[in-house]
Order: sequence, then structure tokens, then C-alpha cells
Amino acid sequence: MTQVQGNPPNTAAPGDRTGLGRLIGAGLILLSLALLALGAYLGPYTYSSSTQGKLTVETCTVDYKYRSSTSSSSRKKTKTKWCYGTFTSTDGSTKDINAELKSDALHQRGDVIEALKTGDTSYQQDHGWTGATAVGCVWWFAALIPLALGLLSTTTGFAFGGTTDFRNARQTAGQGLINTIYTLITVGVTGFAISLLVMFFV
Repeated sequence: MTQVQGNPPNTAAPGDRTGLGRLIGAGLILLSLALLALGAYLGPYTYSSSTQGKLTVETCTVDYKYRSSTSSSSRKKTKTKWCYGTFTSTDGSTKDINAELKSDALHQRGDVIEALKTGDTSYQQDHGWTGATAVGCVWWFAALIPLALGLLSTTTGFAFGGTTDFRNARQTAGQGLINTIYTLITVGVTGFAISLLVMFFV
């Protein structure tokens, strides 16, 4: 008997792939909700729940770290600036003579840095509500991308199986949903990039 060798056909039934696609879509929507919540926590919530004050610098140092790549001759160096001093809250109720925070620059002794006390021993620079909102927006705009893909999958059963599946999903979704998905992705990518720029320059 002659045996024909070759790639086995795709044995997954269309209904199975549709169910898998909707399950993936539900997971992506949950991921987008988690990113939205994370953005709210790391941005506005952390800022509003922190203690505002000033850190009077005693000294600043640079922490160097090296990461080796696959080539022994290639080592990437990263440096982090840390400033140490006395933190005093704006209302005068909190004072910590051993405060330390990651700084954007090396400061001289006696310089004053606007700071936030975010925990018992944790501090960060205070970039105001603009900076806190930008942090939140980074996560919020990033959440639009899995949200868009999740809507596509839950509506059409698209399981990210390839170009053919995507074409079928487009036909099933209709032009209105496809336009919404493209809009969400475009807004997400653009807003993410702008928010990163705001964080960098604030």
C-alpha cells in the first residue's frame, strides 16, 4: 500500500477554533481591565495617598550595574542616581533623616528636592499631578490594544491562527467593528508614546 507523506491537515473543527478564539478574547479583555486598574493605582492613587514634602540632600551617588550579553566582550552598563538626606513633610508631621530616592540628576549638598513618601521607607521624586497622570495614561493607553484585540476575538472567534483566519474574522465582524478596533489600536499606540514623552520631560 502506498503511503503519502506530508503535513497533516488541520484537524481542529471550526467550532473548536471559534470557542478558543472567544476564550482568548475574554482573557485579553480581562488583561486590559487589569492594566487600567494598574494605571490608576500607580498613577493618581499613589500620588494622592503619598505624603508630600522635601528632601534636603546630604549626598548623591551613582550605582553602576553591568549586564553581560552573549558575547563576553559586550557588557552593557546602566547607572542609577541616588540621593540621600532628610525628608520633611509639607505639614511638618513627618521627618526622616535617612531618606533616599532615585534622582534624575546628581545634586549638591543642601539642594532641596520635591519628594513623595510612598511607603514606610520608600520615596520618589514629586513630578506633580501632571507626572502622576502621565504614569496612569501610559498604562491606560496600553490597555486599549488588548481591549481591541479582545473585542475582535470575542465577537468573531478569531484565534490568531494566521492571515486566513484574520480575513475571515474581518468578514464576520463587519466594517463598523473593524473601524472601532483600528481606532482603539491607533489611539492606544499614539497615546502611549505621548504619555512616555510627558513622563520623560516632566
